[in-house]
Amino acid sequence: MASMLNSIPAVATTTAKAVAEFVPRAVYEASPSITRSYFLGHHHAALERMRRILSNVGVVIECRDFRVPLTSWNPLLEQTLSASSDRAHIIVYTKRDLGPARQDGGGAIVNRLADFHRAEGRAAASAVLFLGDGADGEAAGGRRRLLEALRRTARDRDSLTGTRALVVGMPNAGKSTLLNRLRASGMGKAKAARTGAQPGVTRKLGTPVRVMPADDELGEGVFVVDTPGVFVPYVGDPESMLKLALVGCVRDGIVPFVTVADYLLFHLNRRDPALYARYAAQPTNDVHEFLRGVAARTGRLAKGGDPDLEAAAQWIVGEWRQGNLGRFILDEVTPETIAQARRTAAEPPLSMNQARKKEKEARKARQAAKRVAN
Repeated sequence: MASMLNSIPAVATTTAKAVAEFVPRAVYEASPSITRSYFLGHHHAALERMRRILSNVGVVIECRDFRVPLTSWNPLLEQTLSASSDRAHIIVYTKRDLGPARQDGGGAIVNRLADFHRAEGRAAASAVLFLGDGADGEAAGGRRRLLEALRRTARDRDSLTGTRALVVGMPNAGKSTLLNRLRASGMGKAKAARTGAQPGVTRKLGTPVRVMPADDELGEGVFVVDTPGVFVPYVGDPESMLKLALVGCVRDGIVPFVTVADYLLFHLNRRDPALYARYAAQPTNDVHEFLRGVAARTGRLAKGGDPDLEAAAQWIVGEWRQGNLGRFILDEVTPETIAQARRTAAEPPLSMNQARKKEKEARKARQAAKRVAN
């Protein structure tokens, strides 16, 4: 691919004048026809299985993607698995290294989320941690803090047979990667859980994996059980579905790649159009123009030399997921949006049929209001 990139003329560099004069879209108009569910049969089966083994679980480790810290909050998991007052609930914001650096606003986001969880007290979490997936010192330090939290919980439980922890979260939230990292840090052993870039690699509950050895404080040790990602039954806001598709919580293709790339372009323009300067002669709000530049630069061409927009969209989305196109989060994290997320989480999750009925009633109400106004 490197030789292909070198053989294709680079798109003219975006000028500072073009960036200064460019006006990005103020809001993203997400189509209401976007698919808004990814709640599969094995998600439901896994949730039922988790319920059945809860009596043997001392800790629930809930993973949320730091790039979508509010949108990846799954009330279904929280309400089902973390209600017991004697079961520790640890929240881990994964993929911290794919979010903004501390000096670029990431520190403020971490502080707001941590302050919120502290204010909530026991109802929210026994511990809140922010972990990257890498092997650098900061990520390793985060995993050590998580192991320390697990040790405290196991010590308090004082079980001769050890402590079981259930790692849960939305699809592709980093659960299996976290388990493998904990095993390496706590036991010095190779990975035990399969991982992949797409959701759905883990489709059933795994066997308990020891992440801390037996000793006088831990009994037989600490074990972590990997679980399939569980999606919400219905995503009420179309833009939230786009966020989950962009970070990879939804299997690729459920939402068309060109649509996901358009949503990425919206965020790139809000932050800095220069992030994609190598693919475009000037900033643009037109996703097709953007993708034509990507296709030309990367050689993603169809027969006859026409740009393959779908392939270009898939490639550019993958670049952002790997942190190669700017590192930023998609949610607006303020005290107000966090409070709204908590209110939403407290509501009973809607099934697909319930949601459709509710939307139909709301549409009828809007139409009736229009008739009265006219």
